[in-house]
Amino acid sequence: MEFRSTHEIGAAAETVFDAMTNPDMVARCVPGCDTMEPLGNDRYQATMVLGIAAIKGRFRSVVALRDQNRPESFLLEVDGKGSAGFAKGEARVEICATDAGCSVSVHAKARVGGPVARVGQRLLAGTAKMIADKFFACMRDRIEAQLVERTAV
Repeated sequence: MEFRSTHEIGAAAETVFDAMTNPDMVARCVPGCDTMEPLGNDRYQATMVLGIAAIKGRFRSVVALRDQNRPESFLLEVDGKGSAGFAKGEARVEICATDAGCSVSVHAKARVGGPVARVGQRLLAGTAKMIADKFFACMRDRIEAQLVERTAV
């Protein structure tokens, strides 16, 4: 499975990079994420519940941040297993300054197996896009709210 998405956030690239590489902020914005515990060396153990069509399961994943080039880009690697199957993938995240803040482009590739893979490629891609859209909407709202709070003080 592969997908691309682009999201606009009304903040400086440095602010967005810092938020997107902050495990607490990420855990709050990933739909279904229960925990994200540090393992060291920019690696984290995440626990989450995901559902696709009639298949729902709890996943334990190792999430790693690689190739960090603040504030322009990083690579996110995920290796997860759970009762509904497995997912292993990576997402290249690129952050570019714009007049209104910045644009965040994501190019993700993943392999999915087990019961969750049986729902079909189209449904998996649609669910992945929906999760990414919810994540970026949450991230944008939180970043922009923090900026408003800072300027109000």
